[in-house]
Amino acid sequence: MGSTVLVLTALEDVTADWVIAELNDRGVPVARVDPADIGAALSFDFRLGLDTGEWQGRLRTGSREVNLEDVAAVYYRRPTPYAARYEHLPAQQQRFAAAEARHGLSGVLNHLSAARYVNHPSAVARADFKPAQLQRFADLGLTIPPTLITNDAEAARAFAADHEHVVYKTFRGLPPGEDGHAGVIWAQRVDPAAFDDSLALTAHLFQAQIPKTCDVRVTVVGPQVFAQQITTPHGALDWRSGDWAELVHTPVTVPAAVEAALHAYLESWGLVFGCFDFALTGAALDPQCWTAIECNPNGQWGWLPDAPDIARAFADILSRGDGRP
Repeated sequence: MGSTVLVLTALEDVTADWVIAELNDRGVPVARVDPADIGAALSFDFRLGLDTGEWQGRLRTGSREVNLEDVAAVYYRRPTPYAARYEHLPAQQQRFAAAEARHGLSGVLNHLSAARYVNHPSAVARADFKPAQLQRFADLGLTIPPTLITNDAEAARAFAADHEHVVYKTFRGLPPGEDGHAGVIWAQRVDPAAFDDSLALTAHLFQAQIPKTCDVRVTVVGPQVFAQQITTPHGALDWRSGDWAELVHTPVTVPAAVEAALHAYLESWGLVFGCFDFALTGAALDPQCWTAIECNPNGQWGWLPDAPDIARAFADILSRGDGRP
């Protein structure tokens, strides 16, 4: 039985750094690999035959060599997209090379039958759609904001007429521009008078603004739950939009009914870990005051005050198998 933890992520990933440091402290073998390094910096040879029934072979980086048979767990974080590796190629060649790498290299690394995944990329992909998240929250009895997804201006105006204030949110955020820098569109209150036929261009997410007192970030890692109440100095609608150094974090206890729903949520998607965002509208002890906003199945948590404890929870799962495969 292998003992190596394979960490699939980009070079600069502070969240992964926390977990790798904890695993190193425990003496657990760790191999950090960015699949987009494929080429001189990353080579591999994988074999499958009737005599084995499982993929065998080696991954080789500039500093490590890993036998697939030694991989006990895979921490799937945020590897660089393959397209970035081939952006110097003409468009058709770029798409071809990226697809071949994804289906070949990732096709093996994402399907190691003897390894535990935290989280499996297929589970992350399934759980990464906000409409599906909101539906699952509702199914589990969690409070959610009244929500409209539309490209119809008349429908948007009718929705706004039913609520005192309406906010707009993106589904995926703003991709990098031609200069390579990614922009940000924060959750923001919208004026229904501005709705026009331009909404027809794409899908829009509108929600009734929740009269929240603060936000709560809940990080669930296997059986362990970590929750931080987040308060902004000026009561910002989206706490991410200001100076993070000014945020006030306070540990908060998640009501038992909400915690049970979160574990059920992860179980339903085949996830081991998730970062949940809530709007708190009243007493923290009242589960009805917890409005579920979203769950990032591959979220960031390295900036939280309890990051060391979260890292230990990850290390527990990756090194001892406390999580689900």
